Amino acid sequence: MVLMLSKKDAETVLTMKESIVAVEEAFRELASGTALMPTRVALSVSDKKGWMGAMPAYLSRAGALAAKIVTAYENNPSKHKLPTVMALIVLNDPETGKTEAVLEGTHITAMRTGAASGVATKYLARQDSRVVGVFGAGTQARTQLEAIKQVRNVQSALIYDIIPERAKRFSEEMDRKLGIVVHAEASPARIAGMCDIIATASTSRTPVFDGGTLKKGVHVNAVGSYAPDTRELDDLTIVRSKLVVDSRQAALQEAGDIIIPLKAGMIAQDHIYAELGEIVAGLKPARENDDEVTVFKSVGLGIQDAAVANLAYKKAREKGIGQEIEFL
Repeated sequence: MVLMLSKKDAETVLTMKESIVAVEEAFRELASGTALMPTRVALSVSDKKGWMGAMPAYLSRAGALAAKIVTAYENNPSKHKLPTVMALIVLNDPETGKTEAVLEGTHITAMRTGAASGVATKYLARQDSRVVGVFGAGTQARTQLEAIKQVRNVQSALIYDIIPERAKRFSEEMDRKLGIVVHAEASPARIAGMCDIIATASTSRTPVFDGGTLKKGVHVNAVGSYAPDTRELDDLTIVRSKLVVDSRQAALQEAGDIIIPLKAGMIAQDHIYAELGEIVAGLKPARENDDEVTVFKSVGLGIQDAAVANLAYKKAREKGIGQEIEFL
């Protein structure tokens, strides 16, 4: 029997706290050599402003074998009332290859992306960080703020979105959900200059703030851009930063935030300080002083999907949630 889990099922069983733990262990496995993960296969559906990726991964210690098909369509929210990012995940038994579960992956993708930033924030943000800035007001932005709140004593947040009404709705919802003061902000420069932690989770193809306005000691999680010709961070932000990525190989193939300044000669490949897994595994030190500007650039990895899908599957089995279907 194959367990089918809907978005509502995933929302019922997953917590951000547990997702962060699962994703942290996945990055530790990646650095330790017990994870297998090819670079994702991707194609651009340019005439529809869309993108599709296929992402398999295996976590030996966690016992998770999964593959995700994910799409990202810029016009979905405005034209079709759909999320920008949607996904489907298939979870297999590592012993036999038998399909164990099929999971609607939109919520899992948002949770694992937020969880990765939560892990990065845990290791890279100053301990006294209190004010968070978020660029973007979609599903990804929500889990970014939730994850950051999970690992730091956040007191307030400023939200910027190109559509002011969306930023206002976001601020009202997250204020209630997280119990902190959340304001919609009209000035990107104000967010960049005031915040201790910044998350960029937008669909912008060009930088969303001026790196010269960042204050010392800020930590930035950049998760919105996923193509070589798009970026949310400008050259100066990257040049100023201690730069950590989820995967060097993936970042150098997909992360325009890094590829564009690299091609312009602003940085060399060795400007990438570490992969997040190297820091989690203790192979490299994390933040070393309170003045460092740290950046975590994530394009998203299959190990994150495998970890959180496996967590959702196990919790759903424990709670008797989901629908079983006979496939064989």
